[in-house]
Amino acid sequence: MWVVKLGGSLGADPVLPKWLELLAQLGGGRVTIVCGGGPLADEVRRTQAFWQFHDLAAHNMAVLAMAQMAYQLQAMAPTLQLAARKSEIAGVLHKGRAAVWLPFELQRDMADARTNWGASSDTIAIDLARELNAERLTLVKSCAIDPALSLAQLAGNGVLDLGFAQLASGAAFPIDVMAKGELARMRALLLGQTSPLAG
Repeated sequence: MWVVKLGGSLGADPVLPKWLELLAQLGGGRVTIVCGGGPLADEVRRTQAFWQFHDLAAHNMAVLAMAQMAYQLQAMAPTLQLAARKSEIAGVLHKGRAAVWLPFELQRDMADARTNWGASSDTIAIDLARELNAERLTLVKSCAIDPALSLAQLAGNGVLDLGFAQLASGAAFPIDVMAKGELARMRALLLGQTSPLAG
């Protein structure tokens, strides 16, 4: 099973339908999509900064932003199937479909290590990949990605959560960070090819 995190900034990008088509066609039975919160989460940040309310409320609001993105993606690609709980993901994949996770169960009544802006959807995606014993984690970003940079350097540049590299240390699965234009690379991975030019 693969976890693919689609950055929320792709929510209004013309390339988004191509990603959804690719994941629906070649990811059936093995891909679980985690959605970023995108502009909806950015609005939560702005509102919190204006009113200065606590991070627990902002976390719960940001989780809802991710869920709204999940509903959007499934509406755009109806062959994707929503999974309302982690426990439902295996059933979706067993039916040969790609899953889109609704992260409602991440909402909290009390603050913890994940109820802050340092743990955004990147952190949530790697947490899910670990919990589900994923074979691979791929994070798709709207910005260009320098393949020479380490996860720590990407985090330092603001591409990934600040603590992502530490979380990724010792992961039992490969982690790819790719730009939105790398559809051919993702297709090659899904097809088991060593190069996007193969086949």
